Amino acid sequence: MLIAANHGDIAVMAVKITIRDVPEDVRDAIASRAAQRNQSMQAYLRQELERIASRPPMATWLQAVRARKAISGAHVSASEILRARDMDRQ
Repeated sequence: MLIAANHGDIAVMAVKITIRDVPEDVRDAIASRAAQRNQSMQAYLRQELERIASRPPMATWLQAVRARKAISGAHVSASEILRARDMDRQ
């Protein structure tokens, strides 16, 4: 079933997605999280899917980070990062 919705100048077609064989404990955890936000499971899952879709794939993100790092020429060692983290925790 397709439902047309208008978002500004762009018509968006909503689609149904069915996920089968979800373990009961996973369904219960999702239901609990949805309830904590006062949302239906459908609204909660739609929001989570939109969040996931809005982010680039990990490989793309890492490629962009590596490109920025190469351009900057900066190098920070793991020990420097951990030392800064530990100083922030004090």
